[in-house]
Amino acid sequence: MKSVSSVVPALLLTLTLVSIQSASAALEAFRRDPGHPQWHHGAFHDVKDSVRSDVRRMLHTRAEVPFQVPLEVNIVLIGFNNDGGYRYMVDAHRMEEFLRVSFPSHRPSCLETGEPLDIEHHIVYNVFPAGQPELIALEKALKEAMVPAGNARESDYGREVPLFEVDATAVEPVFQKLYSYIFDMDNSGYNAAEMDRPVPSAIFIVNFDKVRMDPRNKDIDLDSLMYGKITQLTEEEMKRQEGEYIYHYRYNGGGASQVWLGLGRFVVIDLSAGPCTYGKIETEEGSVSSKTLPRLRNMLFPRGFNAASGHSTHDTFVGQLAALVSTTVEHVIAPDVRFETVDLTTRLLIPIIVLQNHNRYNILEKGQNYSIDTEAIEAEVKKMVHYGQEVVIVGGSHALHRHEKLAIAVSKAMRGHSLQETKNDGRFHVHTKTYLDGAILKEEMERSADVLAAGLLEVSDPSLSSKFYIRQHWMDESDGSGDSILKHKPLWATYASKRGKEKKKKTEKKESDLHRTYGTRVIPVFVLSLADVDPHLMMEDESLVWTSNDVVIVLQHQNEKIPLSYVSETERRHTLPSQAQRHILAGLASAVGGLSAPYEKASHVHERPIVNWLLSAGCHPFGPFSNTSQISRILQDVALRNTIYARVDAALRRIRDTSESVQAFAAEYLKTPLGEPVKGKKNKSSTELWLEKFYKKKTNLPEPFPHELVERLEKFLDNLEEELVDLSSLLYDHRLQVAHLNSSEILQSTIYMQHVCRLCFGE
Repeated sequence: MKSVSSVVPALLLTLTLVSIQSASAALEAFRRDPGHPQWHHGAFHDVKDSVRSDVRRMLHTRAEVPFQVPLEVNIVLIGFNNDGGYRYMVDAHRMEEFLRVSFPSHRPSCLETGEPLDIEHHIVYNVFPAGQPELIALEKALKEAMVPAGNARESDYGREVPLFEVDATAVEPVFQKLYSYIFDMDNSGYNAAEMDRPVPSAIFIVNFDKVRMDPRNKDIDLDSLMYGKITQLTEEEMKRQEGEYIYHYRYNGGGASQVWLGLGRFVVIDLSAGPCTYGKIETEEGSVSSKTLPRLRNMLFPRGFNAASGHSTHDTFVGQLAALVSTTVEHVIAPDVRFETVDLTTRLLIPIIVLQNHNRYNILEKGQNYSIDTEAIEAEVKKMVHYGQEVVIVGGSHALHRHEKLAIAVSKAMRGHSLQETKNDGRFHVHTKTYLDGAILKEEMERSADVLAAGLLEVSDPSLSSKFYIRQHWMDESDGSGDSILKHKPLWATYASKRGKEKKKKTEKKESDLHRTYGTRVIPVFVLSLADVDPHLMMEDESLVWTSNDVVIVLQHQNEKIPLSYVSETERRHTLPSQAQRHILAGLASAVGGLSAPYEKASHVHERPIVNWLLSAGCHPFGPFSNTSQISRILQDVALRNTIYARVDAALRRIRDTSESVQAFAAEYLKTPLGEPVKGKKNKSSTELWLEKFYKKKTNLPEPFPHELVERLEKFLDNLEEELVDLSSLLYDHRLQVAHLNSSEILQSTIYMQHVCRLCFGE
């Protein structure tokens, strides 16, 4: 009996522990129970025939049809299932259908040229709601992260209520956890294996219950609501859903916003936060106001607290959500390309060359607030290049006075413009603002880049010097201006012919012995570390960085923070000229990855880039509202795709140029022995008659080309059609490594075939 009596308490204790563990497990969020939302990736089979049809039209006719690439966009609705703020409900399937009909495609452009790319995204939308446990887990994380920050107004002329700030980096891991849960992705690092698997991009549209997560209310137990029943609201509770307070996000101390780009592959749009106001002072374009994002309170109570008609209000709200999704796609998920660089190199050298007019400090020394972390920069750059491409970053400092022409260029680049500002006395005060003109600096600095970079390599790692540069004595083309030893030709110089033939400048021969090795690309970063300059000295457009496709110039000086003509809420934004890390990374992101800032977009109507500051906050180094030296994975994906797009765009333009040459040749020489045009069906021109022979072999017309060439061209176009369809599939599946190799083969074969055709034309 004793043994039995001793076993019973142990058994009860075991059952109690099991029940406690099961109860705690039942309260956990992000648990993959049967029936939880699943991400399905397989839409390419539905659009494959359409892609093939467009590719065939593009290759075999003169139709201006862009290359179709399906792009999957996932929208996760959080708090829109009768469980969030105002207990509002959005039908995911209806919204998905609305997006498909309203915004079916998007064609990015090149900001440098203003021309649209020969690539168009066929957008595949997936919309699904998040579960109640995940909503409560996010609300709990935000409630814990809220910090009092004074008072703010509910709207432009509304009443003042308490304000709370949320550090987005503190709640970002919870959103990442939700991303991993929905898309069945772990939190592993960015490696080659991850690059070649389907990885989704997500837009989180959030509608929190502000009353439930009020940081001043300690009585509400959010854990009990994980799987508990959420009660519906009475009319009086609906009117108090704003919670008598406001909260907004700041990503790493950047500008206040309710929309931010995460470190992972997601964007957060929080409709219950804010409203936030930010933008450029005295400029309407791109400014974000209290009415930029839709608010449920304004939808449900447009005339105070008198309810509006539900049907029209709901349709308007869904339309505004769809417009938000489209804006996010155009600016973040599939943005415009900053520079379209056809780069087939295997080695990338980035020399960080510090030119200083003082010896007071060195920004390459570690441990200081102004120090440059070259290892961190190298780690970020490696994420923007394809697997197998070697990246080497070296740094060194030079005294500016020892390089006479560079010092003169810095002096010549000093510019000034007049500003009129109102002071407290109400009058206009005129003063001159000094800035550095990057375009003037670029011309002289790119001439000296190779000489300085080779010297840095020799000092840091002599074995790398012969890998990136070779010294041979021959006559090199140089314009003979200044202390530049080398004026190198850009990579794939013949690619410029697609923009029109340019007149070659007469150059004089100058002896040079330094040349880049084959397969090497060099992007120098010049950091001008200046002392005793204007305390508010910047570069144009109130920036500290100037970028082209082959050089980055950054300004650095040890002065106090500089006020900008940008405002976030009621405060001016400032920039710290002593810290160059973020600006170096921003320049390299544009030069290496072709990334444009998330707030810029090419406008064919305005014939210039336009700005929209809505998505200017978050994990990226661009602009006045950012404050981080990292690049989001969603932008890293964009950079990797940009390299592939540049090659495909170049190949398709060459195919069109070759087609034009073929048709011009046929139109001129396709005649009868008596010199008369070939006759045929009335609805076909002589060129079309020959093209029918060229592609279909249905006529007995004379052949202006050798039959062997026609067969080679036909075989080439058939193979190219299959390669482009496969490439579209690879890009949809995010198999970027294979797509990168395929795009190289497509470009090289296109160049070869264009060369063969030109030989036949006698060009």
